[in-house]
Amino acid sequence: MSGPEDHVIKSGQTLAGPDYGLVKLTPGVVDILKEYGPGALAGSFPDSRPPPTIKFGIGDVVSVTVFEAAAGGLFIPAEAGVRPGNFVQLPNQNVDSLGNITVPYAGAVKAAGRTPGEIQQDIVKAIGNRAIEPQAVVALVTQNTSLISVLGEVNNPNRFAANAAGEHVLDAITRAGGIKGQGWETWVTLERHGKRATVPFGALVYQPANNIWVHPEDTIYVYREPQVFLAFGAAGQQGQFNFDMWKINMAQAMAKAGGLLDAQAEPAGVFVYRREPRELAERLGVDCSKFVGPLVPVIYNADFRDPAGYFLATKFDMRDKDVLFAANAATVDSAKFLQYVRVIIATANDSVVAANNVQILRINSKL
Repeated sequence: MSGPEDHVIKSGQTLAGPDYGLVKLTPGVVDILKEYGPGALAGSFPDSRPPPTIKFGIGDVVSVTVFEAAAGGLFIPAEAGVRPGNFVQLPNQNVDSLGNITVPYAGAVKAAGRTPGEIQQDIVKAIGNRAIEPQAVVALVTQNTSLISVLGEVNNPNRFAANAAGEHVLDAITRAGGIKGQGWETWVTLERHGKRATVPFGALVYQPANNIWVHPEDTIYVYREPQVFLAFGAAGQQGQFNFDMWKINMAQAMAKAGGLLDAQAEPAGVFVYRREPRELAERLGVDCSKFVGPLVPVIYNADFRDPAGYFLATKFDMRDKDVLFAANAATVDSAKFLQYVRVIIATANDSVVAANNVQILRINSKL
């Protein structure tokens, strides 16, 4: 045999490998699988709100401007003469290692982790009894924190300041020059506070819910890894095949592998081998009590004798590294055996014929 028989797979038998769950492809199964894609940023990072207001961090360069209602106050002398306004511009300064900036007569003011408005209120409160109706304006001059990193297979890997207006994953990748390779072979990983999620690049383009907001200190890693599936058994071709698009279904995969061999394949015995999350396997009706770990071996069975099987195959999405196997029809192995017997009989018959021919030659030679 060139592979497991159809009835052996469906019986759940295994010789030495791990146990597996068998799932027949039905409309209900297809609907459940739609909820479990190859990865979703929206599911891993469900907070859909825009990123929080950018706050100052240690190392940021800030400017402070103090205004007074009239001359003769704390910062504006009475004999100031002609001025563009009753304000004083303090020298730019870094937020120090303690997270503070220094304002004359206000002393050290906490800046790290705070917004400009919060700092302005503290400055006004500190000098309010000494200045004339003071107001303060605090602005970010150079942003050295609240950065976003985009690395990997992009044209301009960079670490750049987060946009105060907010931006999405595709916006950040665009700021890094866009991806180098083809979209269908590109993957995007987002890391935030130690949590990671990976999706195909196509999922960001064709499924807008995955194009989530980027937050300060996020890291985006772009890499290329062509998605492939493996085809074995009674298919037109056997081997490893590239998706050549961001996703394909089982029907497309069968076509890429040359379809089923008419004289060899069992149409009701087309299988896809895959490891699924335990939660999904349980929803598909697999008894997971005999499996250990978060992933469960699952074999999906499509019946192409049923005309509706082709419709189901067009809705069943293949995953990277899936194994597509087409079992032989039962008559094929019987035919192989009969051919083997025929070869043995023919070999024995050839020996008899050869011996008979030798005997005839000897008789003829005597004559």
